[in-house]
Amino acid sequence: MALNQRDTLLTAVGKNLTVLVLGITINYINATMVHTFNKHHIFRMNPRFILFIHLVFNDMIQLTTSISLFVFTYTFHTIHVYLCCLFILPAIFTTQNTPLNLAFMAAECYIAVCIPLRYNNICTVKRTYIVIGIIWALSSLSVLPDVFILLATEPLEFFHSRVYCSRDRVFRSAYSVKKRDASHILFLVVVWLTLFYTYFRILFVAKAADADAKKARNTILLHGFQMLLCMMVYVQPMLIQSLAYVFPRGLSAIYFVMFIINQILPRFASPIVYGLRDKIFRKYFKKYLCTVTMNVHPKTTLKIL
Repeated sequence: MALNQRDTLLTAVGKNLTVLVLGITINYINATMVHTFNKHHIFRMNPRFILFIHLVFNDMIQLTTSISLFVFTYTFHTIHVYLCCLFILPAIFTTQNTPLNLAFMAAECYIAVCIPLRYNNICTVKRTYIVIGIIWALSSLSVLPDVFILLATEPLEFFHSRVYCSRDRVFRSAYSVKKRDASHILFLVVVWLTLFYTYFRILFVAKAADADAKKARNTILLHGFQMLLCMMVYVQPMLIQSLAYVFPRGLSAIYFVMFIINQILPRFASPIVYGLRDKIFRKYFKKYLCTVTMNVHPKTTLKIL
């Protein structure tokens, strides 16, 4: 199988350094955003920022587990199944969470623009945390059946065997594969219908030349691009199979490119689309980011002196 293809040392080091630098940079920015959110009551009481910071925190977990798994598979190529599960389950959960979180953020934006008089009644802090619980519950319904099937069908020796750590290599039951494809299609349809509906409803309101409505329209359009990147995870297995058929000797490069597109680029877009475009949040975020930078530079100067 093409998974046995091994990169040269230089290629492997280059790929791992690229992934690590991108991951550390994005997690640093996201951690500063989480700190900004926690420091100001105005953000903690705003449903939009609660959903946003949940997306950011979710991205941090996803990046950490996915990149750790990426480095482990490059270093050891195969690892024990029980260790693979520790990495792959959080990665699957958080990857599934992202499109759902974006769909609810689009719905919140629609309510704020199209039915503003009912916004405070519909979008409360308590209901926002309930929505976050629903996001995790829906992801659980997609992932936990695979875990139960794994425990019921695989012998104990399998968990101590070594495999190339991927979802299909661990959850290898035919039922799990069919269920995964069906759940991906369902999520794909529901999330995109939500996105299109909210965008076009906001688009009609924006024709009235209201500044907030136009900003909301642009936000939906921008995170449509992010949603497109996130939704790639739902068609990834079929896309990899198609590309592998066309480029049978380039499977290693295909997996690397798909990893960057599916796991890293959507997390890079989150701070830009939602955090840095908001004037109030950007003001406080730059303050904390600059504070960290100023604290680092004096220490560096002293060491030089």
